[in-house]
Amino acid sequence: MKKKILAVVMSAAMVFGLAACGTSDKADKTDNAGQSAGSTENTGDVADDTADKSDFKIGLVTDTGGVNDQSFNQSAWEGLQKVEEEYGVTVNYLESSGDADYIPNITSFIDEDYDLIISVGYMLADATREAAEANPDQKFAIIDDSSCSDLDNVTCLMFKQEQASYLVGYVSGLMTETNNVGFVLGNASETMHLFGYGYLAGVLDANPDAKIQQYNAASFADAAGGKSAATTMVTNGADVIFHAAGGTGVGVIEGCKEAGIYAVGVDSDQSYLAPDTIITSAMKRVDVAVQTVSEEAINGTISGGIETYELSNGGVDIAPTTTLLPDDVVSAVEEIKQKIISGEVTVPASQAEFEEAYGDVYELD
Repeated sequence: MKKKILAVVMSAAMVFGLAACGTSDKADKTDNAGQSAGSTENTGDVADDTADKSDFKIGLVTDTGGVNDQSFNQSAWEGLQKVEEEYGVTVNYLESSGDADYIPNITSFIDEDYDLIISVGYMLADATREAAEANPDQKFAIIDDSSCSDLDNVTCLMFKQEQASYLVGYVSGLMTETNNVGFVLGNASETMHLFGYGYLAGVLDANPDAKIQQYNAASFADAAGGKSAATTMVTNGADVIFHAAGGTGVGVIEGCKEAGIYAVGVDSDQSYLAPDTIITSAMKRVDVAVQTVSEEAINGTISGGIETYELSNGGVDIAPTTTLLPDDVVSAVEEIKQKIISGEVTVPASQAEFEEAYGDVYELD
């Protein structure tokens, strides 16, 4: 018998529509040279090791969530700060308050002769392409977008976030006492849907009877909207809510805290935000990706293309904080994690894959 997702009717745009939202075929590759993520094989000009590294400059352009979103952008900036510490390079960031800021911010770094410019998030894809095509000698990197991988001067940093989302979904399915969980998404896109496919699959594998409420906040910087979404989900019976919503997710966590239910964080280990509320987090090691691509640029080995981060290379993971989880849940999740790494369990990475694997027991609404 098919069970329909209990949709939260708070937005016209729902997380999953009838149209297929599969990932780009390019995202399954590593990069144009066939290297794996973090490879240091030299395919470019070798940097002069005797040069003063303080002359090397790396700029970070955030999306609208801002550098202190306690999630995606913040993780990227923390990774860049570690590069500054280790190599003595100059690093800086520019925050984007809206779409209109993307091109001016990127242009500012170009005008100031920055050696590498990192765009945080798929929303900067068009601006990054425009700048990269106009400045072929300038090195760029972009997080969560592979559409620029045809450009030699752009390195695309991609993540199998569906794997980490599956793990926290598995936790949610085991921890819910009402058989009712929620999922708040920051925006609907090819990249962001991966969080949903993974989370749904994890919940269903752990608890086939669970209902899943979903809401697309259409913003990564609306804490009030996130809190409102969480409150509505609690009213409708949810006792565990996962967010993949950047700054909006901070409101989700606050709503869960006030309601006395569990929350699941994203991107980094967010347990510090609400130690008695956040049971786990889907970690997306943006900091590691930023460090890796920065080191490649510094060492002269950056070559463009796609670098993929997943469970097997530590690019995504479940948070190490397990204070609120029973031992049997921790053990079960560790076991399923190893099965994903070995290939015994395959996490769906598109609507078609999800429906093929789960369509007989669950129907996307």
